Amino acid sequence: MDLRESLLTALRSLRGNKVRSALTMLGIIIGVAAVIAMLSIGRGAQSMITAQIESMGSNLIFVYPGAAQEGGVRQATGTMQTLTYEDALALADKSVCPSVAAVAPEVTTGGQIVFQSQNVNARISGVTPEYAQVRNYQVASGEFINESQVSGRSLVAVLGANIANTLFADQDPVGQTVRINNISFRVIGVLEPKGGTGMGSQDDVVLIPLTTAQTRLGRRFVRGGTAVNDINVQAVDAKSIDQAIQEITDVLRQRHHILFDDDFQVLNQADVLATANQITGILTAFLGGIAAISLLVGGIGIMNIMLVSVTERTREIGIRKAVGAKRRDILAQFLTEATVLSVSGGLIGILLGWALAGLISRISASSGTAITAVLSADSVLMATGFSIVVGLFFGIYPAARAASLHPIEALRYE
Repeated sequence: MDLRESLLTALRSLRGNKVRSALTMLGIIIGVAAVIAMLSIGRGAQSMITAQIESMGSNLIFVYPGAAQEGGVRQATGTMQTLTYEDALALADKSVCPSVAAVAPEVTTGGQIVFQSQNVNARISGVTPEYAQVRNYQVASGEFINESQVSGRSLVAVLGANIANTLFADQDPVGQTVRINNISFRVIGVLEPKGGTGMGSQDDVVLIPLTTAQTRLGRRFVRGGTAVNDINVQAVDAKSIDQAIQEITDVLRQRHHILFDDDFQVLNQADVLATANQITGILTAFLGGIAAISLLVGGIGIMNIMLVSVTERTREIGIRKAVGAKRRDILAQFLTEATVLSVSGGLIGILLGWALAGLISRISASSGTAITAVLSADSVLMATGFSIVVGLFFGIYPAARAASLHPIEALRYE
């Protein structure tokens, strides 16, 4: 019996028990759909986080207070701050850091922003004019913070897109006055939306002059300098990042009088991206592994129904053997039936998984978390291949049992 004949025989047999075949495929359909949906959503989340990190700017280097533990994880220093505004000025000196293009220190806190009857809690960052260049912020209307406003400790604010929409709706925020922690600030600009979630949305932020944040929202001193939460640095180009990191490290060690254990950590954008991708990759694999368990359950269902089929068709097997069918013909027939069940279920599961991933994407978008499912070719191939393997693996025992039946004993079976 050739492959074509085995396939036709298998299809006839499965059509004769449509309901049972459909219920048997259901386990494979659910398993493949779950795997496809979980992998698609996981990769969509990974793409979203990658896009958000890349939208922060190009050739970025982040300087944080605190020492690094093994694996590059930053050791939190609690309320202790080890970086100062004066450190940032030293890093901006081209004579000692020629590989650095721009430096933007940042003071970060949280607070309530109020306009008339509307209010919202948001991240408040004290920044300098270089922050827009380093962190790739564009102004949609109005203007960004300038040097005179920093030196004059001006009570001005630039609103993120989400904050502006929440407080002002259809009104123009520029020129209006908002209260930040009960202090009046004049809105001078609104940022273009960047989108994205996770790691704190870049649109849920209010920017004020660095000096204003230090004097009005709480000033701290470290080694005679004014403390900052972190320092954002932009390298001259991608090739200069490693050199810039070395220059930053040398300057801060000298300024902090450090010989061995650094009280700061320097990370580049690629490190942050690699860590984020590693976390989302592990989470995706974990979810996919859980979903794959249902494939095993579906495979057990196939084996169970094939064993029932062998029992029901014992006389048929005996007759076929009596008229000349060989052991391999019987084996091929039942293996083909099991494979047809699993592959058919796998194909339907792929379509269902794609639809399910799309539905989850729409639900997440409506809830403010825009995750676009990514259905990749390798996910489809993996699901298809796995369904074939499941069919073959769980069909071998029933097929071997059918093929090993003695024709005389099979003909006597009632």
